[in-house]
Amino acid sequence: MEGEGSAMEKNPKISAYYQTRLAHFGVVSSEWLAQAQSATNPIPSSSTNTYPDNESNFSVIDEFNRWRNHPDLAEAVAAIRALAAVISSSKASTMMQLEIELKNASDSLKAWDTTSISLTAASDLFMRYVTRTSALEFEDFHSAKSRLIERADKFGEISYKARKIIAMLSQDFIFDGCTILVHGFSRVVFEVLKLAAHNKKRFRVFCTEGRPDRSGLRLSNELAKLDVPVKLVIDSAVAYTMDEVNMVLVGADGVVESGGIINMMGTYQIALVANSMNKPVYVAAESYKFARHYPLDQKDLAPALRPVDFGVPIPSKVEVECSARDYTPPQYLTLLFTDLGVLTPSVVSDELIQLYL
Repeated sequence: MEGEGSAMEKNPKISAYYQTRLAHFGVVSSEWLAQAQSATNPIPSSSTNTYPDNESNFSVIDEFNRWRNHPDLAEAVAAIRALAAVISSSKASTMMQLEIELKNASDSLKAWDTTSISLTAASDLFMRYVTRTSALEFEDFHSAKSRLIERADKFGEISYKARKIIAMLSQDFIFDGCTILVHGFSRVVFEVLKLAAHNKKRFRVFCTEGRPDRSGLRLSNELAKLDVPVKLVIDSAVAYTMDEVNMVLVGADGVVESGGIINMMGTYQIALVANSMNKPVYVAAESYKFARHYPLDQKDLAPALRPVDFGVPIPSKVEVECSARDYTPPQYLTLLFTDLGVLTPSVVSDELIQLYL
C-alpha cells in the first residue's frame, strides 16, 4: 500500500497499479479516471463530525452504529470511520498500545457480523493502509498519532467517493436503447443507473424480485421515481427474459482473489444464463470489498442465513435453504467497475496484492 500511496501523490487521478498496467489492459483510460475524480463531491469530513471526547467511555460499536445512521453511507465505510475515531479518541501513550487498541477494535467490528465480507475486507484494508506508514519514524508520539489520523481520514474519504467514481466510469457502457438486468438492491448499481438517468440516457431496467428479502422491489421503486422504465420479473423468469437483455449489472458483497464475486443468492445462476446467451455481465464494486478469500465452490462460504417466507406453513420435516448469497466464478464475469478502474476478472488478484502489500 505504501507504493500505491507514493504513486497517488504523484498522480492522484489513477492508482499506482493502473499507472503500470494501463498499457497492457486498455480497458480504462487515465482521462476517464480524471473525469471521475473531478465529478465526485467531497465527503462530510471527520472534522465536521466530532469524535467522542477522550474522557468519555468510547465504544467502537457505538461509533460504528452512529455512522451507519448516515443514509448514504455503506456499512463498510461506517466501519472505516469508526476505526478512524478509535485513533482520535485513544488514550494510548505509545505506538504499540495504539496499534493493539486499533487491532482489538477491528476484531470487534468483524465479530459484529462475521458473515459480512465487505465489513471484514474494509477493516483489514484500513489496518494495512493506516499502520503501514512513515508515522512510526516520528520520534514524537503525538506527531505519529496525528499522521495516523490523517491517513485514516484520507482512507475514509477515498472509500466514500468510490461509489461516485464507479458511476462515472461505467457510463460509457450504458448506451441509448439498452436493456439492463439487475438483481436485488445495490447502492452502487443504483448510483450508476441514477447518473445515467441524469445524463438523459434512454434505457430500461429489468429488476428481479430478489428473494429472500425482495430487495429488487426497492430498486424498482427507486428507479420509477427517476422515471426510468422498469419491469419487475420474478427470479425464476431470468432465462425467459434474457433474450431481451443487452447486459447484466450486479453489485457485490465481496470480490475475491480469483476475480469472482460473492453476492446475493441468484447472482450465480443469472451469470450462467447470461454467459450461455453471450450477454455481458458487469459488476459494480468498491475496492474496499476486495477480500482475501479464494472460495473453490459454493460451500466454501461462511453461511449468511436469512429467513424465507413462503406465505404458507412449512412442515417441520421439510428442510428450507436459507443461505442468502452465492459465489460467481470469474469466467462468468465480463468486467468489474471499481474505483481503481475498470478491471477484467483476471486482474483482480494483482490488484489485491497491491492493496494488501
